[in-house]
Amino acid sequence: MKRLLIIVMGTLVLSRGMDAQQDPQYSLYQFNQMILNPAYAGARDALAIVALRRDQWVSFPGAPKTTCISAHTPIMNKNIGLGITVIRDELGPRSTTGFYGNFAYILKLNQKFKLSFGLNGGYNRYQFDFSKISFQKEEAPPELLQNLTKGTLDINGGLFLRSHTFFVGLSASHINNPKVYSYEASVGNAGKFSYKVHTHLFFTIGNSFVFNKDVVFAPTILVKQVTDDLGFDVNLNFFLFKRMWLGAFYRSEYGPGALMQFYATDKFRVGLSYDTGLGSASKLGSSFEVMLGFDFAGAKSKMINPRFL
Repeated sequence: MKRLLIIVMGTLVLSRGMDAQQDPQYSLYQFNQMILNPAYAGARDALAIVALRRDQWVSFPGAPKTTCISAHTPIMNKNIGLGITVIRDELGPRSTTGFYGNFAYILKLNQKFKLSFGLNGGYNRYQFDFSKISFQKEEAPPELLQNLTKGTLDINGGLFLRSHTFFVGLSASHINNPKVYSYEASVGNAGKFSYKVHTHLFFTIGNSFVFNKDVVFAPTILVKQVTDDLGFDVNLNFFLFKRMWLGAFYRSEYGPGALMQFYATDKFRVGLSYDTGLGSASKLGSSFEVMLGFDFAGAKSKMINPRFL
């Protein structure tokens, strides 16, 4: 069984025309939306630093593991947002290390709404360790048994509209569709292998409903599309006693999960999430995510404000 799972994982990474989501998956995205949308930079009206770790499908050999550190802040009277992101993502024989710079222009539409336009550019270093793949044929092409390192430039963009209780965002990653590598066996019937990064589209929307001074209800929706593959997350979140977020969510074609974010102090917050699959997806195992966030300058008012998930 383990050998079969490794073969499947290797096929996902190497196969021609891969349409599944290639970007890391996050359950705590709503607490750090710059990882999905560059237009979010500066939206917390403070210097925000976030470190995140996700271990996905822990029972699956070669399953995704993601580590991300990001920071962003508004400047120039909060009309510009700047940010940086460093990310490490591992999936089977493929590991990626990315470095990104982020720019957002923040336009004040009126006393209630702000509209941000964001661009994000960076460099991704891909490493492929083909020794981790069990090939179905014993005589695997020697070229595929060598490790491979490639680098590509990456461009992302987005829009983000927000008020004190509402947000909606639209973003696209890998707009330039970078082609990492392509290989076709010169002899035999080994086939053609390639890895091209497809454009990912993300749509987010959320609204906060204040029940009383101690309870805020904030549902959110995330829609993701990669070529013909469409998925969504639906979150039901509650902000309690101006100190803690508790929520439950459902991810399409996978299953349910739960999350929390706790403000240990006015400047320091901790987030956790757990999700698991249903039906055949339950064989993949559960996923865990942990996040540490630091807010500087005016963080207390942002903690109380329900818009700032």
